[in-house]
Amino acid sequence: MNNQLTVAIDGPASSGKSTVAKKIADDLNLIYVDSGAMYRAITLMALRKSIALENQEALVNELKHSSIDFKRTEDGQRVYYNEEEITMAIRQNDVTNAVSVVAAHPDVRTVLVERQREMASSKSVIMDGRDIGTVVLPKASLKIFLIASVDERAERRYKENKEKGIDSDLTILKQEISERDYKDSTREVSPLKKAEDAIEIDTTAMSIEEVVEKIKKIIFEKHPEFDK
Repeated sequence: MNNQLTVAIDGPASSGKSTVAKKIADDLNLIYVDSGAMYRAITLMALRKSIALENQEALVNELKHSSIDFKRTEDGQRVYYNEEEITMAIRQNDVTNAVSVVAAHPDVRTVLVERQREMASSKSVIMDGRDIGTVVLPKASLKIFLIASVDERAERRYKENKEKGIDSDLTILKQEISERDYKDSTREVSPLKKAEDAIEIDTTAMSIEEVVEKIKKIIFEKHPEFDK
């Protein structure tokens, strides 16, 4: 398909990836694949079912007998695990603080990367994560790498949690985000890093709308058929 578009958006925690990707998906009618939500989903199930986060075999077994789906609704995109809606549950602090351990398992990543590639094999998609442009979709039409200061990202996460009714401490959030950056960038399998052909955008002093418009402008320059 000559007009198939695959957009990979990578970056550290709370750099704005998911929010930006969702808005672009809505504006351009693309399928939004939230790779981070997939790792959060299996993490949530591990916590619920008392599966040790270090037990890679048990996590993979759980995944192989499950489905993770995304559905667009009037209230936004929703995440489902075996048809159970878990959109809010996967954003709780216990999942956030445990997901890096689960995401570091190579066999877990193998299963989920295969599913992510299947989603992008025949449709125009926008996908965000930490290794989309480097591992999942190395031949993506467009690769974006978002960055922002730790302080800015902590402020964003704090406001986001407050809006969702999740108790947070700003100082602790800064520490957790710094630790998450270290874990994600130093893990052996698919570490967080910028693809050589990715366009880097520093979102620290930008609004979400400004980031969205900047990426859309880049998309339209490369794929004018999507500029409607």
